Amino acid sequence: MTVKEQQRISRHTLMWLLITNIVILSPLYEQVTLWSLAICAICIFWRIGIYLGRVAKPPKWLVTSLAFASAMTLAMVAGQIGVLTAMVNLLILGYALKYIEMRNRRDVRAVVLAGYFLIAFTFIDQQSLFASLHLLVATMINTCVLISLYHDEGNFKNAARLGAKIIVQSIPLAIILFLVLPRLPPLWMVPPQNGPQTGLSDKVSFGDIGKLTRSSALAFRATFDGNAPSNDKLYWRAIVLEDYNGQDWTQNPRIIEAQSMQTAPLPTTELARLGVNSSRIDYQIIAEPSAQHWLFGLDVATSQEPGIKRLADFSLYANRPIDQRRLYQVTSFNELMMDRQLSDSSKTTNLALPAGSNPKSRALAQQFAINYPDNEERLNAMMRYFTQQPYYYTLQPPKVGRQQIDDFLIQNKAGFCVHYASAFAFMARVTGIPARLVTGYQGAEFNPSAGYYSIYQYMAHAWVEAWLPDQGWVRFDPTAMIAPERVEQGFDAFFDPESTYLLDNPFSALAYRDNALLNQMRIQLASVDYFWSVWVLGFNDQKQQRVLEEILGEVTQTKLTIFIVISLCVIGLSIAYSAGLIQFHRSSDKHLNAYYSVCKLLRQRGLARAHNEGPLDYNKRVAAAFPDIAEDFDKLTQYFITIKYQNLSKRGNRRFSRLLIKQSRWLKINIIKQRLALNKTNT
Repeated sequence: MTVKEQQRISRHTLMWLLITNIVILSPLYEQVTLWSLAICAICIFWRIGIYLGRVAKPPKWLVTSLAFASAMTLAMVAGQIGVLTAMVNLLILGYALKYIEMRNRRDVRAVVLAGYFLIAFTFIDQQSLFASLHLLVATMINTCVLISLYHDEGNFKNAARLGAKIIVQSIPLAIILFLVLPRLPPLWMVPPQNGPQTGLSDKVSFGDIGKLTRSSALAFRATFDGNAPSNDKLYWRAIVLEDYNGQDWTQNPRIIEAQSMQTAPLPTTELARLGVNSSRIDYQIIAEPSAQHWLFGLDVATSQEPGIKRLADFSLYANRPIDQRRLYQVTSFNELMMDRQLSDSSKTTNLALPAGSNPKSRALAQQFAINYPDNEERLNAMMRYFTQQPYYYTLQPPKVGRQQIDDFLIQNKAGFCVHYASAFAFMARVTGIPARLVTGYQGAEFNPSAGYYSIYQYMAHAWVEAWLPDQGWVRFDPTAMIAPERVEQGFDAFFDPESTYLLDNPFSALAYRDNALLNQMRIQLASVDYFWSVWVLGFNDQKQQRVLEEILGEVTQTKLTIFIVISLCVIGLSIAYSAGLIQFHRSSDKHLNAYYSVCKLLRQRGLARAHNEGPLDYNKRVAAAFPDIAEDFDKLTQYFITIKYQNLSKRGNRRFSRLLIKQSRWLKINIIKQRLALNKTNT
């Protein structure tokens, strides 16, 4: 076989490349720009045309021009889409363009290597159980491309079997390394992507929360160490909004500035100073990727996790955007005061209102101030006012004008949580009571199979915190007065899912909750994904220590070293046995075993020895199929025939026995090392 023939890319390999190209690129659709996607599609269809013999390979100058133009375009738009996204698009385009201009096996190896890089990046961005299984399959298929280069060109099934076998053999080693390697911080930080943000925003207007009620996406999950609070107590604080301009509620600049400062979590000494009788709730949260910084907690929440701050408004803030699932531990104190004493600057901020806005609402609030001089009584009277007047709760309220509070409070009297919370906070500020808007989520769906709570985007909610002397910031939720079922029993108790979060998501798994069987399947699959997040994605130092203690007892350096060595030996022996290098069930004839062990390796490479086939006949077929080992296998055959069928002296028997065993070992190593199937010819 000539060198050119050896470097030829077989149709077998081209078919594997078509499959792996689609499998690797499919989970990256969110990172690919439209024009990059168009180029990738053109490359795939062009390659299919090449495979079918309809078109020729593109000239090199065309591929080079496309690569240069793509790089220049990405450099110009990198500031808009983010440096990391631009780099990923560049790698994807290089992968696609190299794919259509491949001419020899070296090009295939370059494409396979780029494929492994893309798989690794995808795993950084997508770490759910189902995404991980997808990437595991992609890794196996990418490995099959390499296998197809060195195996029988027409045996698609054997390449798939060997690829799966290699991946399965690597899993035990991956598990051992996962268990014993220390949980070190990353050596580098992946730059945040300029991707779309999901969930709550730091700017809220009348229609914003209503948009989230159309989403069935998972926001986060929570697991309580003890008994969980009732549904009407599940107010998950996320963002505190103190500035109001008559149209929008936004974060105060002092809070925004504090986000870039190293604020420590709530220390034990501060807890003791603020109140030692506060009831404590311990729980853990798994936040879904949102590309935002805010985290979630009940009441006064604190976390000792690195990279999490407690801001002055008692909200939790992550130093880096949540661009992948984030597990963190939280402790909440539902009886702890927030800001027993209010600073002058904070009081001024939470009393500020745009001049001349909403005169009718101002007049109504001033009437409350006259009738109820006590601040707490006044706030309670304002809450009762919503039940005494014909207000109703709806996700499709009438439109409002510039004087939005007046339009809602005096005329329309229809709205959802943001409307009621904004009106309540406005009236409280008019009467001299500091008030602010808080956005987050209210309620949860319990998963009885795994014992955790799921919080979805449609559970987004807004309420008010008003400051009272000797009580600090106190929660007031006007929605609970208008639609108590919404707070006490959950979103689904008041709204029809088909007209809210299932309207744009008819195929969401939540649509099957009325079907007992399908709902049970949904819960079980969600439970599996939850345990994956807890035990794999959330496998920290503490969990690693507990697992090793269950295996080894007291964890010492000596025990850990012995455990690693034994594990590696067992894995190595298993792989060697599957490759035919060692055999545990052997006959007493060492010469027969030495000869048959080589025959077994050749059988695994597509050249099996028939039961009625003699050594000389088999030797001829080996020489024809594998010319590179023809001479070595011929020696092995002659040694075997000499020992088995000739009458030798003891000295001669020992000599040929040594030669046979030595030749057998050499052949087995040579077959595995050189992958002799590369040179196999069609027989």
